[in-house]
Amino acid sequence: QVQLVESGGGLVQAGGSLRLSCAASGSIFSINAGGWYRQAPGKQRELVAAITSGGSTNYADSVKGRFTISRDNAKNTVYLQMNSLKPEDTAVYYCNVRIRTLTKVSGTDYWGQGTQVTVSS
Repeated sequence: QVQLVESGGGLVQAGGSLRLSCAASGSIFSINAGGWYRQAPGKQRELVAAITSGGSTNYADSVKGRFTISRDNAKNTVYLQMNSLKPEDTAVYYCNVRIRTLTKVSGTDYWGQGTQVTVSS
């Protein structure tokens, strides 16, 4: 069974930094495309960063220039480096990763459990 485990969330002051990690484990062959989403109270879940299997990245306008998504295939882990954090970045962050397995080479999407990021003013 494939599992995604998120870590790295916490409380940080405005202007600070955090790095979120999303580690895949289980009967996987490799990770593929991935993304980070966030959901603040009373708001819809939104995509904040995405990375393709080839390494191309896209970001929401609200985080562009401050957040960086990356992937370490050797560790089966996707990261989100968050710099210059603002109070409006406060949300639960979820990773979504497409993971290739022997039974489904094309890949299957998996969600992390979510990690809370709180930015104080």
